[in-house]
Amino acid sequence: MGSPIVQVSHLDKYFGRLHVLKDISLEVPERQVVCLIGRSGSGKSTLLRCLNFLEEPSQGSIEVDGIKVAGGERGREHRQLVHDIRLKTGMVFQEFNLFPHMTVLDNVIEAPVIVKGMDRKAAIELAEQNLDSVGMLFKKDEYPMRLSGGQKQRVAIARALTMEPRVMLFDEPTSALDPELIGEVLNVMKKVALEGMTMLVVTHEMGFAREVADRVIVMAEGELIEDATPEDLFKAPKDPRTKALIDRYRSGEQ
Repeated sequence: MGSPIVQVSHLDKYFGRLHVLKDISLEVPERQVVCLIGRSGSGKSTLLRCLNFLEEPSQGSIEVDGIKVAGGERGREHRQLVHDIRLKTGMVFQEFNLFPHMTVLDNVIEAPVIVKGMDRKAAIELAEQNLDSVGMLFKKDEYPMRLSGGQKQRVAIARALTMEPRVMLFDEPTSALDPELIGEVLNVMKKVALEGMTMLVVTHEMGFAREVADRVIVMAEGELIEDATPEDLFKAPKDPRTKALIDRYRSGEQ
């Protein structure tokens, strides 16, 4: 396995006086799928949002595909590096964030054309490939209001893939969905993983973590408390907080 495609070094994040992320260091090799689990408020989503600077780290550094950015910096060079990292990272949110006044196809080609300056025809071709891959090509001329939540999230995944990222970040991508729609989104994510995409996924879906992840990282109170293969983690968690978390999921609680 080569050098890590994502490298987080001594990352801290404060919101005012609240210390949300505490000295986090993490490496993710290329093509690895990492699931982040933990109780609400443990810092999972904040860590993910720091990786593409939707949240500005207070200190420490983040490196994605050879681009290294220090937290807490300012200025033009910093902004350019943040822009470069964002081009390398696709993000899928809990809420789908599709433009309601644009068709599915226009939503998917917007960023490649506007942000990357991609030729419109090439962007359409790539968008249609990705919509086909997530099973949504047949809805390309529809508007988001005519789609189910699961369909919107599949379009959001196609949109992120059309930017040709090196890493995909998923922030609880099924938590806003009705239970019967969760499976279709998880199936698309499994397919993306099998195609070799490096993925970091904040999730409550233990079955997905167990089946698809190469590693599961557990967070508590802003710290990484456990990092193991799904098999080891679910069979023999080392930290009592991990064991409590797994027991709670097994008993059907959230």
